[in-house]
Amino acid sequence: MNHPELIRTVEWKDLRKLSVKEMLIENNISLPWLFISLFLAFNGYYGLALPFSGFYFLTALRQVHNGFHNSLGTGKRLTWLSLYLNSLTMMASIHAVKFNHIRHHKFCLSEEDYEGKSAAMKWYEAILYGPKHMFLIHWITFKKANKTYRKNMYLELVSIALLITVAFYFQIHFLMYHILVMIFGEFLMAFFAVWTVHHDTHETPDIARTQRGFWKNKLTFSMFYHMEHHLFPAVPTIKLPELAERIDKTLPELNKKQTF
Repeated sequence: MNHPELIRTVEWKDLRKLSVKEMLIENNISLPWLFISLFLAFNGYYGLALPFSGFYFLTALRQVHNGFHNSLGTGKRLTWLSLYLNSLTMMASIHAVKFNHIRHHKFCLSEEDYEGKSAAMKWYEAILYGPKHMFLIHWITFKKANKTYRKNMYLELVSIALLITVAFYFQIHFLMYHILVMIFGEFLMAFFAVWTVHHDTHETPDIARTQRGFWKNKLTFSMFYHMEHHLFPAVPTIKLPELAERIDKTLPELNKKQTF
């Protein structure tokens, strides 16, 4: 089956709507992890803060990812604010990431898909490629995006630069810790956010890898239901487990490659 046939086969449009509870979860899922990690770092417990920082990065990625596809259940202004604030806490222009991610869906794993470049690499090459990946995401936005995307990227990068300047000039150690950990996380994006879900899928780029392990999906906050996301990008992450069940029931013969 090709992409349009798959979409017609599975019922999915009802999954786009979020209840108030689901909307609150999707818009605030990262905050407990951020506050706990900063509190521990503020008190000097950097080792204890590290896993909470990792879960913050993962859940913030889930939040902005939904924002890319207007799936947070909020209007344009609140979605923009979410992307801007997460730019400050994730140490990258999230609007630049959004620009490349939308292109990734349009040109998946082709020459024009700059986000997806690491999918063709070996796993260790994708890790080493990470810093270049993040530079390229911003450079391609500068070269190819419209004025609105570029303006948002400049605003976010200037805001990030000011935050870094304040943190290091005044030696605010818990913020310095957070900044360094987030930059490290950004450098791993080419591996975790691209390679793990797209390697060895170039023959059928729309059928990305997915995950069916119950605890693996719980621990990764459903972020590895990537096949489901590529087939139905308008469905919020909180609804992806239900979407996966529908796909398994409707198309049991569909070849589903595992992420890990």
